[in-house]
Amino acid sequence: MSVDEADEHGGHHHHLPAVEDWPRGFGEASWWPFITALGGAGFYIGAALFVLGNGSEPLIDPIVGPAVFVGSTVVFLAGLYGWLYHAFIVNFWEGEPEGTSARGLRLAMLLFLGSELSTFGAGFVYYFFIRAGTWPPTGGELPHLLSSLVLINTAILVVSSFTLHYAHIALLNGKRGRFKGLLAATLVLGIIFLGGQVLEYYEFIVGEGFTLQQGIYASAFFGLTGLHGLHVTLGAVLIAIVFIRALYGQYSPERHTSVSTVSMYWHFVDAVWIFLVVVLYVGAEITF
Repeated sequence: MSVDEADEHGGHHHHLPAVEDWPRGFGEASWWPFITALGGAGFYIGAALFVLGNGSEPLIDPIVGPAVFVGSTVVFLAGLYGWLYHAFIVNFWEGEPEGTSARGLRLAMLLFLGSELSTFGAGFVYYFFIRAGTWPPTGGELPHLLSSLVLINTAILVVSSFTLHYAHIALLNGKRGRFKGLLAATLVLGIIFLGGQVLEYYEFIVGEGFTLQQGIYASAFFGLTGLHGLHVTLGAVLIAIVFIRALYGQYSPERHTSVSTVSMYWHFVDAVWIFLVVVLYVGAEITF
């Protein structure tokens, strides 16, 4: 839909101008994903500048890193808002795409998850280099990481993947009530998981004095778990949007693209967490 057509139909324009020659079947082109990616890249730049600005001989002003990080957060959240608005809300009442458009959206999600795999992979490579050196690492004693809270939180996230999977199955079988109930359960479990991660951070930081400045392992731990927590938060927002749309009856066995793509994302986040627990929590407890 062009801008003029949107004006005629009373459409919203809370997105940047689309490209007119964008291939059909892939929806309107948008710059919001690029803005979001720019903000995400700024996180890493801000973290690097923070490291350069601290230490015995800082190379830059210590305030530069935090300033870049805060600015990148604003850009990231603005881009994320525009992206979600453009993708999920601006055409809310038009329902689900079908045919070529649906296949294109699923392919786009697969490509996005591939980029996410690279992002997490970079963090894990950093940790593997740390783990291959002197262990435990210098810079402070490690706390007891593999607690009952971590195991319970892991079980909660795994169960949420099952509830989302069977919610999708229920929708495909035409059982809308069961679909909405399991979708709500998934959202609640995701929020509980995030609460558990906040509690874990509180116990580490306040209870045991394990902070980001504690050493190289602490930077890997908080970096990877914080990145995962950000992804779970985004997943919970997406599930909430799907749940609201489900309440309005926008899904059916024939039209369920958003449910499919959000499920792909949530299962990916679940798998990353299991790998993270095995490598970052269990692996840190093993000494040779």
